[in-house]
Amino acid sequence: MNQSVRPAGAVSDAGTPAVSDVETPGTLNGIPRQPTPRPPRTGECPQPDTAGHASGTPARRPRLWRILPTPTGTPFTFGYAVILAATSLLTQYADPDLVDSLLHGSSTDVAHLTKSPLLVLVASALWIAGGITSPYAIVFLLVLTALERRIGGLRAAGVFLLGHVVATLATEVPVGFSVLAGHLPDSSLHRLDYGISFGVAASVGALAGLLTPWLRWTVLVCFGGMLVDDLIAFADPITNWGHLLALAIGVLTWPLLRRRPAAAERAASPTGPARRPAVAPRRAP
Repeated sequence: MNQSVRPAGAVSDAGTPAVSDVETPGTLNGIPRQPTPRPPRTGECPQPDTAGHASGTPARRPRLWRILPTPTGTPFTFGYAVILAATSLLTQYADPDLVDSLLHGSSTDVAHLTKSPLLVLVASALWIAGGITSPYAIVFLLVLTALERRIGGLRAAGVFLLGHVVATLATEVPVGFSVLAGHLPDSSLHRLDYGISFGVAASVGALAGLLTPWLRWTVLVCFGGMLVDDLIAFADPITNWGHLLALAIGVLTWPLLRRRPAAAERAASPTGPARRPAVAPRRAP
């Protein structure tokens, strides 16, 4: 069908300007007018374009640096790692007599726990048994970073501290009773015990509960198998039992860590926090 174009300013048979000429001069009468795109409403997600990402927003790609701690993203893990790096350098380059004195003063043995428990529980967690190249140092960086990014620094510190304190007391208190009963010599009261391994083991158990099922059981089987292998070797059975206990403590925190705080739930809600309905003011009589 042929379409005609009326020139601008043309008049109809009645002598009045044509409506189509006034609104859209120079357009084809048979083509309908295209609707204007509606802007997205508040809380509505923009539709993805043909490039595969939201219009006007570049696609987000995974960043490898997220597996390592940062001052702003994971302040607890980053600050703790700096302290551990400093103490590890101290043990490597300082005078051996000074290092030996510091380690024995930080030991969570029965003798120190009966005199100053809070001091040695904190001081013992400032050293890495085996130095900065220890496997537990690497696991500390990866696991604590991932855990803090998922549950926050405060709760990650709570998991680490819970595993460190409970596993330490659960392994040292039986030593004290065994010495009193005569099953162990008095030298067991001064057993050198320090490091971050109990806290790391608890953090591994806690992080496993936040992973997908296949990855969760892979982590637990691999890490738990390593701890059982150390226990079978019977090199340090008290510490090895403490590692397994700390791992179990981390697993027991799953119900608590899977609960999202109320503030996080309100922030994640698409409608935002619930608002109280406005009350209409009363009219004066």
